[in-house]
Amino acid sequence: MKYLLLLFLIIFPLSPALSQETDSIPESVLDSLFDNLEKGGLEMVNTNYCSFNRSYKINKHLTYEYKKPRFVDIFNKIPHNIGKSAVEMVSKPNYPYGLAAIGATAALIPADPWLIRESRSLGENLGLNEAHTYKKLGFLKIVPADVNSAMYFIGNGTTFIIISGGMATYGLITGDYRAKSTAMQILESIIVSGAFVQPIKRLTGRESPFITADDGRWHSQWTFAPSFKAYQEDTPMYDAMPSGHLTTAMSALTVIAENYPDYKWIKPVGYTALGLMCYEMMQSKVHWASDYPIALFVGYITGKTIANRRITKIKKEDAFLVNKVKYSWEFCTSNTWEGYQLLGVNIKFK
Repeated sequence: MKYLLLLFLIIFPLSPALSQETDSIPESVLDSLFDNLEKGGLEMVNTNYCSFNRSYKINKHLTYEYKKPRFVDIFNKIPHNIGKSAVEMVSKPNYPYGLAAIGATAALIPADPWLIRESRSLGENLGLNEAHTYKKLGFLKIVPADVNSAMYFIGNGTTFIIISGGMATYGLITGDYRAKSTAMQILESIIVSGAFVQPIKRLTGRESPFITADDGRWHSQWTFAPSFKAYQEDTPMYDAMPSGHLTTAMSALTVIAENYPDYKWIKPVGYTALGLMCYEMMQSKVHWASDYPIALFVGYITGKTIANRRITKIKKEDAFLVNKVKYSWEFCTSNTWEGYQLLGVNIKFK
């Protein structure tokens, strides 16, 4: 509930601004703004501030085009994104990866107890706590109190709501359609990925490692499709598979990386952060290693699907083929043997 409240507090003040037109901004101010942005490294092409589309050059061969973002699109696109993501998961290009995720899960299950023990042993040597501690920021308890809590917080929905709010604010100030669109896509990714994770959790009914350890067992118990009441009352006994933190983080990171491929540091930094979070969740006995493959697969597909529906990719060679002249023509004159002058047209096909 607190995450929904935070989401409401960030989005609600921005929603009127997202629907406002920008015609009232003086042209001189806009020219100065775009000049400064270009000097700062942000290259914008075809930038008519009041147009409904805006383009961003990714490299010399590729340009991304965005429609004017609308706040209502967050809700309009969610049902289709859920359906489209489900189709993509079983599509010909992607289903082998889905099978690989299931296979990796099965392969890791026997090694889960050993991986948990070794992770916790390393955590103790590094001085990491097993518990997660947070301090209050206003009425929300969201400030990590130690290193392992900060690592765990990477996959918290609040983290990406804050990132989304920052990008939306930047987009509103600068008129950057890409930033505003990405901010909305991040929020969509949290909801869409959750729509897949929760049913799987409730079907698999796998207990968390700390429950298994407290009972003195090595391997987790699985309770297929526990009752709604049991799940709500003793959630850690049933919600380990797959990791919701990793699914959310992977989906949001994929959205950001797909929208900003020209920022080469996003993927290595993002994947490193995800790796640290995965280790932390094992050393703190929140998740088994086998909870991760399906989470990565679901997160990637949902993030990719959401981004692809918002971005129009224009390749330079495609534009060249569309605009290529297929023929040329020119006027020509000649004389007959009798001395008459002729006028004609010479057409050359390419």
